[in-house]
Amino acid sequence: MSNRSPLHQQIDTLPQLVREIAKPFDESARTTFDFDTCLSAKRIYLVGCGDSYHAPVGAELAFHQLAGVPTQAVSALTFSRYLAGHLPPTGPKTNLVITVSVSGVVSRTIEALRLARQAGAVGIALTGTPGAPLAQSAEKVFQTTVPPLPDELAGMVVPGVRSYLASQMALYSAAIRIGEVRGHLTTADANARRAELVGLADVIEATIAACEPIAHDLMQSWSDITEFVFVGAGPLYGVAMFSAAKMLEASGDPSLAQDTEEWTHLQYFAALADTPTVLISAADYDADRMAEMARAALSIGRRTVGILPDGEQAISQYVQRVLPVKGTVRECFAPLVYSIPGELLSAERAQATGATYFRDFGGGRTVDWADGASRIRDSHIQNDLRS
Repeated sequence: MSNRSPLHQQIDTLPQLVREIAKPFDESARTTFDFDTCLSAKRIYLVGCGDSYHAPVGAELAFHQLAGVPTQAVSALTFSRYLAGHLPPTGPKTNLVITVSVSGVVSRTIEALRLARQAGAVGIALTGTPGAPLAQSAEKVFQTTVPPLPDELAGMVVPGVRSYLASQMALYSAAIRIGEVRGHLTTADANARRAELVGLADVIEATIAACEPIAHDLMQSWSDITEFVFVGAGPLYGVAMFSAAKMLEASGDPSLAQDTEEWTHLQYFAALADTPTVLISAADYDADRMAEMARAALSIGRRTVGILPDGEQAISQYVQRVLPVKGTVRECFAPLVYSIPGELLSAERAQATGATYFRDFGGGRTVDWADGASRIRDSHIQNDLRS
């Protein structure tokens, strides 16, 4: 398509980004997660805000399956104010807290890391900015600096898609490394998973090509819509949250993420019968429940779209359009690819409505009159654990 928007152009860079960062991120993971750190861990917490929280939600299954350590994704405020003072008393260095922030300057994430260390946990900063306050507060830094954009794209202010992909890749690299050191994965298995991640670049490329014209057609036909709902379970609930965030940032349209099971308990009763409802499923653990939910959504008049494996039949029979993922993707790695159609929907919606990304920050983080709500980088940091 011609006249590609800045967000479209950044989405185009994602396959190559996977190829470029896979090896350096793996090397960084090997440096950061030494034998003592990996072998001592009895519980892992993945902590962040915004996209840097959505990425941990999407990566939690990978830590369960690949690292073999009980893992919980937690938003930074919930961790720092409600959980840090109650970490399991399993011994020194047994709680491993990985805080995620590309910029390394988000107040709540810095607070979570500092309080985690105060509680006796190993505190790791996963960041692309090694000199930032988050890194300076950490016991270890998992450096995940992303290569710069081409000159023609540099300086564009767009919703974060490269940073989210980088956070996902880093978290998967950490899970593989921990699992290999602990003997949960053999070296051959670990190397196979690493190669699998690199191979997903081709799947992303094919998925962009297949989904972009469909996303374009949908947004041309949905000129009357007033809100979006994105639905997913397990790792793809993280994708639902991320997709809703991209729609808000790109177009300003009200967008909601909902867990698959919770949709059937709540959204089923929404007054607007034709709300576009995007069902995100790798057709694996949640397949039977998502098919039931899709049938229910269609029966009550929702405009249904599925982000589904290409050729899937059980769920797709109950949706009006499919945005196909063009290739085989392990469910614990699915967020890396299944986030692409949501990004394209956001890019197409913003282009169709003429929206300015982030509403040109007219009601956002640059204002002083919001009584502190917009203070993400200079919010008050709590220094003491609450028990």
